[in-house]
Amino acid sequence: MDPIDFDSRKADDFARSVYGILNHGALALMLSIGHRAGLFDAMRRLGFASSREVADEAGLQERYVREWLGAMATGGIVEYDPQAGAFRLPPEHAAVLTREARPHNLAATAQWIPLLAGVEDEVLTCFERGGGVPYASYERFHQVMAEDSDQTTVAALADAIVPLAPGLREALERGIDVLDVGCGSGGVVHELARLFPRSRFTGYELSAGAVAEARAGSADLRLRNARFEVRDVADLDVREAFDLVTAFDAIHDHARPEAVLRAIAGALRPDGLFLMQEIRGSSRLEEDASLPLAPFLYTVSCLHCMTVSLAAGGAGLGAMWGVEAATRMLAEAGFAKLEVRTLPHDLLNQYFVARRRA
Repeated sequence: MDPIDFDSRKADDFARSVYGILNHGALALMLSIGHRAGLFDAMRRLGFASSREVADEAGLQERYVREWLGAMATGGIVEYDPQAGAFRLPPEHAAVLTREARPHNLAATAQWIPLLAGVEDEVLTCFERGGGVPYASYERFHQVMAEDSDQTTVAALADAIVPLAPGLREALERGIDVLDVGCGSGGVVHELARLFPRSRFTGYELSAGAVAEARAGSADLRLRNARFEVRDVADLDVREAFDLVTAFDAIHDHARPEAVLRAIAGALRPDGLFLMQEIRGSSRLEEDASLPLAPFLYTVSCLHCMTVSLAAGGAGLGAMWGVEAATRMLAEAGFAKLEVRTLPHDLLNQYFVARRRA
């Protein structure tokens, strides 16, 4: 290293920024624990309270709660009164950290950090040898995905997402055939089937476990207009069977995304509608740098979206394939009249509304 080019002040500033990264990474783990353990929800119901009172409210062990509160207090997540030895979750923080805050609960999103950390060793092996990490390696993936989807997608279906396509609500109310690709545990299908009982809904998903959960959910909700199948949409041979196909945060994970898009086009009836939700990225790294959660999104892509596709011998498209690539691939698959929309409540995603080309 040439000492003439070395800026010691810049090095010190960068070291301090890394301290911040380490602290924020640790806080992300603790946010996930606070969400899963119900601690934020318990503290929302309390004012200033001791660690014992917080533990009792949440039904947890005080010693663990006390240490968790130490991280929360020193990290500025909760307030601490040293004279009273009491902690409080400010209402402004509760507005983005509790289940009642849906769809703005960022503590639920923090669950991705420990989930992805669980495959670090396997991903490192892929860095050295190539290949990918299969879905089976991700514990709790479908649970975390379902909770995330419940916030960003399910909660917004009626008032924000369905209105993106003019006339769609009226068609659903009259009764149409709908397919949801990559349906996961079925949250979107369940909500749409409940809202529009005259329409008929099908969910396709690669995971047998997720399909079993989706079917159980339908039974619990007594939905007679929803069904689920284990299917690889890339091999779908259904022709002109659906009026609407939806895909929420699903296409980029597939091994063969081009084949999936062509199959979706073929499964739509003439002038049928395709509604696709994808990560709000561009196909240019320099533009993605302006996204509020760009490092988080690229991390999710590297440690999940890209690698599960590569594990299946696929293209490894990744979550950040971007609007330009998505637009081109939709046109090549046979879609026209394409609109790209965003929603105020959803900083992570963009929505593609397209019609099957006649």
